[in-house]
Amino acid sequence: MIKYNPKSWFQLIFAFHKSDTFRILWKELIYIGLFTILVAYLEITFFPEAKFLSQLVAVYSLVGFVISLLLVFRTNTAYDRWWEGRKKWGCMVNDTRNLAVKINMLELPDEDREFFKRMIPNFTFASKEHLRRDVKIEELELTEFEAQEIMGKGHPPLHLINLMYKRLKSLKTQGKLTEEEFLLIDKNLNALLDSLGACERILNTPIPFSYSLFLKKFIFIYITTMPLAFVTTFGYFSALIATFVFYVLVSMEVLAEEIEDPFGNDANDLPTDDLCIMIKKNVNQVFESSHSVLR
Repeated sequence: MIKYNPKSWFQLIFAFHKSDTFRILWKELIYIGLFTILVAYLEITFFPEAKFLSQLVAVYSLVGFVISLLLVFRTNTAYDRWWEGRKKWGCMVNDTRNLAVKINMLELPDEDREFFKRMIPNFTFASKEHLRRDVKIEELELTEFEAQEIMGKGHPPLHLINLMYKRLKSLKTQGKLTEEEFLLIDKNLNALLDSLGACERILNTPIPFSYSLFLKKFIFIYITTMPLAFVTTFGYFSALIATFVFYVLVSMEVLAEEIEDPFGNDANDLPTDDLCIMIKKNVNQVFESSHSVLR
């Protein structure tokens, strides 16, 4: 995710980041400009008296208004997915802190404390990569046996939660954990799974294919036929108009496509890497601070 100062207007206006849509669409902009010049040449050369084409401006203004409404809906839908993903990761931050504090307050052996100190951040790192359809064992603090075991699992975060539940059950059986304490911890573990499930729902439910296909076709037809209406009034300058309108409309669609899947590595995706690092620092701080007090 790009960090920036939203109040720095001029810096933002003249900045060209690698995620800027101009860098992404510059070839298409050239193609549209050249195509519009070609249409303008043909119309001016072979149909100079086709005055009725200028009357299409009103029609294209109306169609442009319809496209703008569709793009507003498209952008809002994509942003809702992005924001919901951010809220769920915020819940993960809170639940991991609460879980760490609750476990840390228990009188557990150092071996069990160290286990949960590793596993709580491991869950978030595994969730991050799971949402990217990948696994990075090197990011996880695992024993050799745990690493070999998790590689054979199709859902690493679920496996890590299962390991924590098994350890809690063992502690409960040994009398080191009461039923009330187990229920308190169970609440946060369930919340972590719920947040991950919500993120999976966002990931696995893209915008309907027919809607996306229709919008792309609608924009393409609108832009490529626009010179028919504007050449009689603006001549070859209609190439600049069509190119600019194409840049605005397609940029909105490109940005919506990028943020509707907010868990990847794109510039505008959620900062899940930073959130995982922050969670790990918080969990370590919880366990280490109270341990030093006890000593």
